[in-house]
Amino acid sequence: MLIKSAEFVVSNQDVSKCPKSNLPEYAFIGRSNVGKSSLINMLTERKSLAKTSGRPGKTQLINHFLINKSWHLVDLPGYGYARVSKQAKKTFQKFITAYFEKRKQLVSAFVLIDIRHQPQPIDLEFMRWLGEHQIPFSIIFTKADKLKPMAIDRQVDDYMHKLSEEWDPVPGYFITSATKRNGKDELLSYIESINNQIRP
Repeated sequence: MLIKSAEFVVSNQDVSKCPKSNLPEYAFIGRSNVGKSSLINMLTERKSLAKTSGRPGKTQLINHFLINKSWHLVDLPGYGYARVSKQAKKTFQKFITAYFEKRKQLVSAFVLIDIRHQPQPIDLEFMRWLGEHQIPFSIIFTKADKLKPMAIDRQVDDYMHKLSEEWDPVPGYFITSATKRNGKDELLSYIESINNQIRP
């Protein structure tokens, strides 16, 4: 897939105010500081489409971007150790949950995982929640440029082994690096293939 256009549409905390169109949506979510904004900018060939920051938790709204005027990329707030109040975290959780439960246009979610870390309970719990609510998702391992190839293989194998304790089959995954642009073609081709399947 060639990204010809990528434009910001709307930000909000109210699912009912999300775009009314029936275009397919792909939601990106992960722990704070997982590299989500950098990945989105790499995928869309836009340096500042999604706001990047050295401060974890920068994304605090449901952000819709229209891609190629044919599908929406949805940037959701990170979870985990964002430097926000407990009340703010509860607010995030409330509208993120509402988005996944109510948004009919959602085709698939992408759960971002920093490839350098071992499986974290918060990520495993979130994926379990998606599974319980029958929400399709894939894993995107980020920051692959930080490890050598053998270390990448080992980390992915360990992660898949951990997931196999609960999942059969295990979720699909992509290995990416926003810095070296790894995984871009594979991820966009995957989205394009789904769009082609569901297109009237």
